[in-house]
Amino acid sequence: MTDGAVTETARVLVAADKFKGSLTAVQVAERVTAGLRRVVPDVRVEALPVADGGDGTVAAAVAAGFERREVRVTGPLGEQLTAAFALRDGTAVVEMAEASGLQHLPAGVFAPLTATTYGSGELLRAALDAGARTIVFGVGGSASTDGGAGMLAALGAHFLDAAGEPVGPGGGGLRDLATADLGGLDPRLADVDLVLASDVDNPLTGPKGAAAVYGPQKGATEADVATLDAALAHYASVLGPELAAAPGAGAAGGIGYGALIALGASFRPGIEVMLDVLGFGPALERATLVITGEGSLDEQTLHGKAPAGVAAAARAKNIEVIAVCGRLALPPEALGRAGIRRAYALTDLEPDPARSMAEAGPLLERVAEKIARDFLS
Repeated sequence: MTDGAVTETARVLVAADKFKGSLTAVQVAERVTAGLRRVVPDVRVEALPVADGGDGTVAAAVAAGFERREVRVTGPLGEQLTAAFALRDGTAVVEMAEASGLQHLPAGVFAPLTATTYGSGELLRAALDAGARTIVFGVGGSASTDGGAGMLAALGAHFLDAAGEPVGPGGGGLRDLATADLGGLDPRLADVDLVLASDVDNPLTGPKGAAAVYGPQKGATEADVATLDAALAHYASVLGPELAAAPGAGAAGGIGYGALIALGASFRPGIEVMLDVLGFGPALERATLVITGEGSLDEQTLHGKAPAGVAAAARAKNIEVIAVCGRLALPPEALGRAGIRRAYALTDLEPDPARSMAEAGPLLERVAEKIARDFLS
C-alpha cells in the first residue's frame, strides 16, 4: 500500500546537498536515481545537485553546466594549492573553502590566529580575469578568522602597523593594525555584482560573532577567541563599524564583513541565490515530486540549509517534498513545518554511524527503493 499520490507521469527532481564525509551531492543524486529506477524502471528523474554556499558549491555549479576553472592560489597556511571556480555566461561561482577551507589543513593541525584568506582573494581575482560580471561568493567552512583581510590584501588592499609594515597574516595580526589603505583594490570590482552567499547571518563580533561561535571549530582556545574577537573589533573600528553587525558579516571567520565593507557585496541566503544560479525554478516546474536532503537533518537544517530552501520553494508550488539523510534529528512536526512530507534516514537501515557513513551509497539506494514503493508504485 502506498501513501503518496501516484501518477503515470510522475517526474522526480532530486535536489539534494552532499552527505558530508560520505557522498557528494552528485553521488547522492546518482544513488537516489539508481534506487528509484530499480523499483520503477521508467520513472523520469532530473538531477540537480544543490549547495548552500559552503563546500561543494562549485561542484554543484559544474554539475548544473558551469565550466570548471582551476587556478593556483595561496592556502590558509601560506602553501600553494590548486583551487577551482565555476563560470557560465559571465557569472562566476567562487567557493571560499576551495582556497581557504578547513579541508586544506593537515589532520589535527589548526592555525586559529594566523590562517589567512589570501587565496580567496586570488580566486576572486581569477574570476575577474575570466571576465565575470556577476560573482556568487559562497562562504563557509573557513580555516581562518581574519575578517577577510587576507582576501582584501590579495585584491590590492594594504594593512599596515604603526611602523608602516604589513601586519602579520590571520586574525591575530589585526591586533597590530594601524592603517588600512583600500585605494589599491582592483578597480574591476566596481563594475561587478558581487553576491555574498552564506547560510549564516552572524555579526562580526560579540557572543554570536565569528570568533565566539566558529573559532573553536578552527582550533581556537578560549584565550584565542578573546584575542580574535578583540582583533576583529579593532579591525572594524579602522575599516568602519557600520556593517559589523550586518547579517552575514560574521560568516566564514568574518570574510563576510570584508566583502560587505570593502567590496560592495550584497548578502543573500546561500541556498536562495544558489537555487537561482543553478536553474532550480525551471526544474521545479517540470517536477511532480522533489527529493532533497543532506547528511544530517537537524535544527541547523531549518536555518538556511539546502533542504529547507528546496522545500520552501517546492511548497510554494504545491509540490510534495521527500527528504533523505544520513541521520534524522527532527520530529515529524518540524519536518512538516519546513514543507517536508517525510524523511528517510540511512541510520534506519544501519544504526551504527560509522558503518552507515562507510556504506552510505548502497544504503541510500535502498532508501530510494522504499521511496519509490511508497510514492511511485
